[in-house]
Amino acid sequence: MIKNSIKIGLTTLLMMGVAQAGNYGTVNGEEITKGEIIQVMGPQGAQVDTLDSKMKKRVIGIIVDRKILTQNAKKSDVEKSDAFKEKMALVKDEIILNLWMKAENEKLEKSVTDADVQAYYEKNKEKYSTPAELKARHILVKTENEAKALIKELDSSKEKKATFIKLAKEKSTGPSGVQGGDLGWFSLDKMVPEFSKAADVLKKGEYTKTPVKTQFGYHLIFLDDRKVASIQKLEDVKDSIKDMLSREKFNSFMDTTLTSLKKDAKIELKEEVKVKAPTAKKCGGDKK
Repeated sequence: MIKNSIKIGLTTLLMMGVAQAGNYGTVNGEEITKGEIIQVMGPQGAQVDTLDSKMKKRVIGIIVDRKILTQNAKKSDVEKSDAFKEKMALVKDEIILNLWMKAENEKLEKSVTDADVQAYYEKNKEKYSTPAELKARHILVKTENEAKALIKELDSSKEKKATFIKLAKEKSTGPSGVQGGDLGWFSLDKMVPEFSKAADVLKKGEYTKTPVKTQFGYHLIFLDDRKVASIQKLEDVKDSIKDMLSREKFNSFMDTTLTSLKKDAKIELKEEVKVKAPTAKKCGGDKK
């Protein structure tokens, strides 16, 4: 949980960046910065310039109110209080940690080369591939003679698809019969081999002229449509792969660094806050 919090903290900082001046105006001579806008809106504040004028004015109005109140608060003795000093110490530590993580992450980002991206792409092409798919209908019957009789009826029909749908609703024993035998889109590996092999040789609008036998019975197959296999080009996924490899490097770096530092750290915890290893039962282990 702590590790995840550290990583999330970095993400937030990367999106916020340092306080950036912008052409948003001033309050008693103090410039309104983009960093202040991000404080109010969160990370999406980085896109404040894309907001419509009404929303932008509303956000800037909130910043103006905050700045006026802050300027007034600074006139008090708040900064001399112990509570302020305690909060500042916490904020200082958080800033140091986040800026250090940001610097380390930027170094690791630069270490991801085009060759790394290419190698990952070649090794994981299936992630960026879409297999060939068919959209088909079928009629399932128990015997070969029943199937042949239906094929004969289809052969003599002028409206092949309409007749196929009608016969599927009337004769098919499969659950898709009520939908006119519609199986929707499917990749070849989703059907039994005999079915896929017979369907894959059909052209759009064609049907099998001989019964197709499978473990379920005898099929007639009508091909509604097909999609050829495709793969995204490297240039289309290059940026996302680089981002992913950078995140993996950073997470690995943080885990390794934390493990190493913990070995040399003197950690003394109260008994009630010590982390205990969960039992097998708590982990969902089998009960015996």
